[in-house]
Amino acid sequence: MKKTHTAFTEFMQYTALNVLGMIGLSCYILADTFFVSKGLGADGLAALNLAIPVYSFIHGTGLMLGIGGATKYSILKGQKMSCDTNTVFTNTVYTGILAAFIFMAAGFFLSGDITSLLGADRAVFSMTKTYLRVIMLFAPAFILNDICICFVRNDGNPRLSMFAMLTGSLSNIILDYLFIFPLDMGIFGAVLATGMAPVISMLVLSMHWLKGKNRFHLQKTGMSAEMIFSILPLGFPSLITELASGIVMIAFNRIILRLQGNTGVAAYGVVANLSLVVLSIYTGIAQGMQPLVSRFYGKGDTEGRNRVLKYALLTMMLLSCGIYLGIFRFAGPIAGIFNSDKNRQLEAIAVEGLRLYFTAAPFAGFNIVISMYFTSVERAFPAQIISLLRGLLLILPLAFGLAYLAGITGVWLAFPVTEGLTAIGGVFLFRRDRVHYKCETAPK
Repeated sequence: MKKTHTAFTEFMQYTALNVLGMIGLSCYILADTFFVSKGLGADGLAALNLAIPVYSFIHGTGLMLGIGGATKYSILKGQKMSCDTNTVFTNTVYTGILAAFIFMAAGFFLSGDITSLLGADRAVFSMTKTYLRVIMLFAPAFILNDICICFVRNDGNPRLSMFAMLTGSLSNIILDYLFIFPLDMGIFGAVLATGMAPVISMLVLSMHWLKGKNRFHLQKTGMSAEMIFSILPLGFPSLITELASGIVMIAFNRIILRLQGNTGVAAYGVVANLSLVVLSIYTGIAQGMQPLVSRFYGKGDTEGRNRVLKYALLTMMLLSCGIYLGIFRFAGPIAGIFNSDKNRQLEAIAVEGLRLYFTAAPFAGFNIVISMYFTSVERAFPAQIISLLRGLLLILPLAFGLAYLAGITGVWLAFPVTEGLTAIGGVFLFRRDRVHYKCETAPK
């Protein structure tokens, strides 16, 4: 009984702190959406929405390395192999720096080409290009911040990770207001505020080292291909999720641009950015569960890891009910927050989108949690299958097909249909994995 109580207490601590932190982190872009809509109108909102997929690519790379490295770190800690934990952290940081420089080079030399590829027209080209170039030049800050947040959380300090994410988000909101309104810096001010947020977050995370609470540190060692390739598969589902989010946003933008023009893209911006916040709640539950599941897995405690998974799924379902009821009831006021021009067409499109799109909430939550569970126990393949199904293999053909059949309504329905079908596949993979695990651990 005491063991169960301890697991539940730990789960609630990690999850509550991580959900708050992830909501704060997702508000990077939501704050931009709000202030850009107020300061720059529908064209500014459309430019922002066209550029957001690139942020998803950068953030996905950081999450892949952070979650993959931190998961490996937790498993090694559970196995009492502390000598290897510094090697994991060092190789994760090295890989993150290498990836960041690739993004920086692309931002410096290719921002115009990428802007054209994203479909920006003459009205929004300049603003989209500015946002892209600056966000990519800040790639080192975003990627290293993601890595440090994951490692600090898995090092037994979820409170500091949460505080760092919330501080970064709050600073972004304050700087957004200052740069866009009093200083009149336009879209450049919005992206500069977003880029400075992870820098401030890392300053907060540095307290973990300054106070001597860290059980990992950088060490003098070369990059180990073996170590890197043991980390990447564990974080790859997170990369797929973020990359797919960006690719899907690009596809949706193009479909909606054809159906409803820039006003439709701006309306989709409202739906997509709220989706970032909602999905961040589920990601918070999943990432809060991960250190505990990985630790139980490292110790060989099957009962403990299953118990934590049950807590995560129950929490997800309760929150999903509240989220959808709130969005359905307040769809109009939510759309109005981001509609400074009082555009009736934008509001009508956004309200319909909010009410249809978020019927996916419980299915998306299940898929995110079960995918992270597989990652936490070193079952990379089923985690990757779930991420690919919901991120690319189902949603893209469904979006184009349903848009052809039902117009903009079909676009909104593509997300819940995709998540529902993926959830069915997730249940199948979970049951199949449990059967295989029992066979592997059965006495010979």
